[in-house]
Amino acid sequence: MKKIYFYVALAGVLLFTAASVHAQDMVWPQFRGPQSNPVGTHAKLADRWSKTENVEWSFEDPGRGWSSPIVTGGKVYVTTVTTDGKSKKPQVGTEYSNEYVAELQKQGITGAELMKRLNDRDIELPSEVSLHYFLYCLDLKSGKVEWQKEFFTGKPPGGRHRKNSFISETPVTDGKFIYVYVANLGLWAFDLKGKQAWTTQLETNPIYLELGTGSSPALVDNQLIVLCDNQKQQYIAGFDKKTGKQLWRTERDLGGRQPPVQRSGWSTPFIWRHAQRTEIVTVGPATAVSYDLNGKELWRLSGMAATPIPTPFAYEGLLFINGGRGRPLFALRPGATGDITLKEGQTSNEYIAWSQPRGGTYLPSSVAYEGAIYTLTETGILNRFDAKTGAQSYKTRIDPTATNFTTSPWAYNGKLFCLSEEGQTFVVKTGEQFQLLHVNELDDFAQASPALVGERLLIRTEHRLYSIRRS
Repeated sequence: MKKIYFYVALAGVLLFTAASVHAQDMVWPQFRGPQSNPVGTHAKLADRWSKTENVEWSFEDPGRGWSSPIVTGGKVYVTTVTTDGKSKKPQVGTEYSNEYVAELQKQGITGAELMKRLNDRDIELPSEVSLHYFLYCLDLKSGKVEWQKEFFTGKPPGGRHRKNSFISETPVTDGKFIYVYVANLGLWAFDLKGKQAWTTQLETNPIYLELGTGSSPALVDNQLIVLCDNQKQQYIAGFDKKTGKQLWRTERDLGGRQPPVQRSGWSTPFIWRHAQRTEIVTVGPATAVSYDLNGKELWRLSGMAATPIPTPFAYEGLLFINGGRGRPLFALRPGATGDITLKEGQTSNEYIAWSQPRGGTYLPSSVAYEGAIYTLTETGILNRFDAKTGAQSYKTRIDPTATNFTTSPWAYNGKLFCLSEEGQTFVVKTGEQFQLLHVNELDDFAQASPALVGERLLIRTEHRLYSIRRS
């Protein structure tokens, strides 16, 4: 009887464990997922799709937004913005505005006239548009719209480059409320039925060259954390998630001093939990800074790019910081204090386990999978580094047609997925040797990072949200 009881108890424990793992697998609470490292765990996740193949459902987005979908309680939540009248359309690539400036300069056009022409073509200013900001709730299994909430109407707090959107910040959820953040505009909390719990207005601060914003919020305990690096006064702040009241605010002073001064940032803060403490890790112009849960600085690391975009994350006991285009990729040990910047000629020190001097990338964040760190440049160059040592396995162009990337790569089932701005997903076999397996076509402009939920992959393009599921 004791043996029978033991087996029954063991079966119950295994069933409870399986149910817990399954429940965790069905939640995608924030930008880049629960660990800020987008890796799927379900064996049935599809590795092939098109606009028709393995598409369980698709939702036609009535506006534009580069925020990622989040998932909790069997529902998908996604934000979008519609524009009264015309809206300037995005374009693939990162250099076309610079190329246009060079063309105008060749014509002898400079100063205010140059900026006017650039703005007329590539920048959408607040005076040009009237907007409607929406939060949508969709059923995960069917894609049916459960409810929609227009939470703000009017002029945006600043302009946007036509490649950006007016709502590129991804919401975050604790499973009870959806927290929406629009930088320089405000914070909103909604329950899972769409009822607004509170809203907090935020001050408007200018962004460099009116390029728009992109840093998403983070949750830690009862705090909602926002990072706002801008041209006027950079800051990081914690808000009570129950009331929206600001709990603390720490002003920052990062970036260049010489004109043109660039002090804006687009990187999302990362909550790093390790045995010693919990930290809020941020990447700002030229410098990464970590804070405790009251906004007190713990350590800082120089060497970041002037335009910070990639998001930090932790993997197998180390913190990985992508310093940006032309800058290092860093692996940090826990417990740092003070300034841990590498001295000239160093690649490691007491708290920096290793660094790759030019391992950083411009737009996509890195991903860790099966003991390796993969980085992807905006031009389609893929790098693989050993996560423990930093040793480089390879550096290669994915494919001659793979030329423009904003979306961060993700991984599962022995494969790495790289979604281009043209809507092509290049599927690469993971491991020390590079091998391109095949290419999936969606034929639509894409910049948002996906959500991986159970056996479903949610991909957002300019016009649609797809639920990809193996048939």
